[in-house]
Amino acid sequence: MKRLFLASVALLAASPALAQSIAITGGKLVIGDGSAPIEDGTVVITAGRVVAAGKGVAIPVGAERVDASGKWVTPGIVAGFGRVGLAGVDAVDPSNDSAANGSPFNASIDIASSINPDVPAIAVSRAAGVTRVIVSPDAANGMIFGGQGALIDTGSDPRAVTKARLFQFVEYGEAGARRAGGSRAAWLATFRNALAEARDAARGAPRDDALLKRADAAALGPVVAGQQKLFIHAESATDILSILDLKREMPTLDIVIVGAAEGWRVGRELAAAKVPVIASALTDLPNSFEQLGSTQSNIGRMKAAGVTVAIGMIDDDDTRQAQYSTQYAGNLVAIGRLPRATGLSWDDAFAAISSKPAEIAGVGGDVGSLRTGRRGDVVIWDGDPLELSTRVQAVWIDGVKQSLATRQSKLRDRYLTPEPGALPKAYDRD
Repeated sequence: MKRLFLASVALLAASPALAQSIAITGGKLVIGDGSAPIEDGTVVITAGRVVAAGKGVAIPVGAERVDASGKWVTPGIVAGFGRVGLAGVDAVDPSNDSAANGSPFNASIDIASSINPDVPAIAVSRAAGVTRVIVSPDAANGMIFGGQGALIDTGSDPRAVTKARLFQFVEYGEAGARRAGGSRAAWLATFRNALAEARDAARGAPRDDALLKRADAAALGPVVAGQQKLFIHAESATDILSILDLKREMPTLDIVIVGAAEGWRVGRELAAAKVPVIASALTDLPNSFEQLGSTQSNIGRMKAAGVTVAIGMIDDDDTRQAQYSTQYAGNLVAIGRLPRATGLSWDDAFAAISSKPAEIAGVGGDVGSLRTGRRGDVVIWDGDPLELSTRVQAVWIDGVKQSLATRQSKLRDRYLTPEPGALPKAYDRD
């Protein structure tokens, strides 16, 4: 034990960025857990973790002080569902790893190795205050399982994955039925068979006529045992009820519903089953038959019914636009002021893009708020973070201050005030 302690001390001494304490003071402090903002608050980060946050917090001797007076201080935004880091250019196959359309494998696919921290969307997300993203693979053609998702950070370093194999993703509804053979009945048969094969494989008795690859059956073992979360994409109320029936049939499944455009119609059932939802906040048009009951009051109504709900972006520019998270949360605050509409309070709306997605994904003890022991992901804003006109002033991830530069900002700065001779001419009149 003594040797381990001395090694830890040596590591911290060799890594000043990790060992140094940072105290951000004077700002309007948002913990991110649904509580009200704290005026003149302080958050202290040591060794990359939050050690204290609140009013009247003691500041360690020698800590680096950051004055946030007149500003807002919040935890980093947690994008509840996306595919940021999996695609550089969506339409260019070599740069898009969101779905393995040519692979014979499905559930065993682990997208952690496909995360590319150099794609422009990572830096754009970071500059918008997004510090963590719950990243999911997409289900490939002919497959209902997409594989295993991950929690990543948006830091400017080559190691983006915070936690791999965080959950298993499966496509249900219209898309899942199409992949399973053309009907929801086929999907249910495929799903039940897959879990049965996984259960048999875990018992050491794999079937001779198994439809799943051995690796896929093994990957579903933790799902069957309730040791890995199962994210199921479903939009319609009918499909959600079918999933709740599966939950009753297989109570060990740790299910999270993603999308849920019609979740408000079955809010009481979701709450009773204690199945959480990561919903798309702006789905308000009948874009498909399974979304006929769409409304921007969806999240507010589910929250009012007692559902644990967060904001995600499935099928909504999900490889690029995690930066919209604050705008979507702000919209839910605004619609609550409209007649007959149901939104969220400011505190609940911010929690829906910070602590709630983290808790739903099972990482709330590590990220998503400024509670003691959480990772030191902190953002300073020049105003209310849920207002469109507000801009990010500074970002820390794991207690390390980040660059806010993006490819777009670099291009802007390069061409904003070009000097004669500094850049090649576009053409020569001679």
